[in-house]
Amino acid sequence: MKITVIGCGRWGSFLAWYLDTLGHEVTLCGRPGSSHLEQFRRTRSNGLITFPPTVAFSTHQQAAVEDCEILVVSVGAQSLRALMGSLPVEKLRGKPIVLCMKGIENGTGLRLSQVVEEFVFSDTPVAVWVGPGHVQEFTRGVPNCMVIDSQNRQVTSSLVETFRGPLIRFYYGTDLIGTEVGAASKNVIGIAAGMLDGLGLSSLKGALMARGAREIARLIEAMGGDWRSAYGLAHLGDYEATVFSPHSHNRAYGEAFVTGRDFGQLAEGVETARALALLEQRYQVELPICDAVRQVLDGVSAPREALEQLFLRSLKEEF
Repeated sequence: MKITVIGCGRWGSFLAWYLDTLGHEVTLCGRPGSSHLEQFRRTRSNGLITFPPTVAFSTHQQAAVEDCEILVVSVGAQSLRALMGSLPVEKLRGKPIVLCMKGIENGTGLRLSQVVEEFVFSDTPVAVWVGPGHVQEFTRGVPNCMVIDSQNRQVTSSLVETFRGPLIRFYYGTDLIGTEVGAASKNVIGIAAGMLDGLGLSSLKGALMARGAREIARLIEAMGGDWRSAYGLAHLGDYEATVFSPHSHNRAYGEAFVTGRDFGQLAEGVETARALALLEQRYQVELPICDAVRQVLDGVSAPREALEQLFLRSLKEEF
């Protein structure tokens, strides 16, 4: 199929590479002036991925969108609204839009599929592709399992068949709310894990995982989703890749933050932590771990004090 991937960062470029290996006709699209795209045009590589000649590169988003059968989007969650406002949505009618990033829009508390739905026609399917996996491992041939979810079972099934391959086994999601909230919030848990590493408190990661999943399950249920989704691939199933892996961007950010090192870029979980505060208030659900991370990031609480106080709370009170 003809697939356009918008977003030529580490994950977006991997998706273009992966879809090409499945035999699809892929165009990787970046904004004009994108240093990543210019590097690909010069060398066809970013050090992790080397593209074959079959992958096309473009800065003409409107033309690339008009020409595709499926649109895959992998940009920063907080940039999604601006991107959608720039796309020719009439040319997307009937074409699946697959969101391959994790976040909640800060300022509105909207899930990313809800942001897209504000722009597109009702006959434009919106799906999400989330779950564990790092580019560094996939490109070494290490397989993993991920999940695709949407409001339409037929759309989900079609996308699973289109995207499945030896590297990735897909599960069918049946709870879009839980899948999106779980995937977004696991980045906040990842930052918390990095903070524990930086403070020499890595032994508390077991408590972090147990209580983190329960905390997010409560939120998903309050929002109308299935609480069990917190224990699936989008959230708990992604903890190994987020809480422990040296490749985890959010874990590394949390560790750098509490040790005073400049990480050089913002992790997705930072804005998600702030967005989750909106959902906590809106749905009247306690999110103590997410709160602690946000307070540390915003300079309201000292890292060690906030995390030690958090994990000294009664388990009975938490559960």
